[in-house]
Amino acid sequence: MSEKTKKPPVPAAPAQKTGWEAVKSYLRLYFVDAMSAMAQGLFASLLVGTIISTLGAQLNLPVLVEVGGFAKSMAGPAMAIAIGFALKAPALVLFSLTAVGAAANSLGGDGGPLAVLLIAIAAAELGKLVSKKTPVDILVTPLVTIGSGALLAYLCAPAVGSAAHAFGQLIKDATLLQPFWMGIVVSVLVGVALTLPISSAALCAAFALTGLAGGAAVAGCCAQMIGFAVISFRENRWGGLMAQGLGTSMLQVPNIVKNPRIWIAPTLAAAVTGPLATCLFRLEMNDPSGGVASGMGTCGLVGQIGVYSGWVSDVANGVKPGITPMDWAGLLLICFLLPAALALAFDLVLRKLGWVKPGDMKLDV
Repeated sequence: MSEKTKKPPVPAAPAQKTGWEAVKSYLRLYFVDAMSAMAQGLFASLLVGTIISTLGAQLNLPVLVEVGGFAKSMAGPAMAIAIGFALKAPALVLFSLTAVGAAANSLGGDGGPLAVLLIAIAAAELGKLVSKKTPVDILVTPLVTIGSGALLAYLCAPAVGSAAHAFGQLIKDATLLQPFWMGIVVSVLVGVALTLPISSAALCAAFALTGLAGGAAVAGCCAQMIGFAVISFRENRWGGLMAQGLGTSMLQVPNIVKNPRIWIAPTLAAAVTGPLATCLFRLEMNDPSGGVASGMGTCGLVGQIGVYSGWVSDVANGVKPGITPMDWAGLLLICFLLPAALALAFDLVLRKLGWVKPGDMKLDV
């Protein structure tokens, strides 16, 4: 056979993941990527809508209140579409998830976000199974996606929502009964979740983490973001300060993998600010968005805007007589000043011990 007639070698098929590797990839896809996308959907609808509505109410601009209401009403569809996008759903599946998200969020009640997460994943995967498999794909794919999603919403969403609400209520009740210890637990755990590559905002929204427990969650998130921003300032300067303080402490995950001890200072700061928030300042998150702002920390100042929105709502409903100087002092200290001071103090000790060295928190940005 001549050189010209030789067939090019067939490339080897990529190795299929098996066993535990496959399980880990699916767990990451469904409970990391999908949850992170769901949080973005929540942010782009419910949370932004709440901010716009609050601005409209404060500025006496009814049009902003109305626009905010439109955005908030689209929370279910926005979450479902975001989840489908993370799962790389084909176009018809993605668009069909609009109805699935609306049904799951509505029927799920206070636990609507968790219901949307589970049901949207199932409906998207079922829709992907039939996508482009028939000559009438434009009919079959939406029917399967919407039909399966709606059926699951009717069968499962109320139960999922009730379970999520009960769990969230348990955390809130425990925080009221034991504000010191639960202040530490909630602050540390939610703060850790914010820094890890999972969505603390989605977790707080799924369990409707509001009230005093929501305030502890805000404290933990702020301790991580402001803490890392300040203690890594010598390595990352102003760009790193803004990226972590107003963006996310998740940027430090690669450095945490290299040296987990850099995580000690912000986490200890969260353990201190959490009970101060619950016991001393009685900092509550009663934002009308239903808890998503509790897991945002200082990201775009959403956590602080959420606390303020809750104050405004409580005053309007007669729950709170007014916004006091102590409220503002608590917000400023818990969210900004104490996390910075405490994290710096703890980090100084760690550096003296040689556990943290120069360059350990350098960001590749």
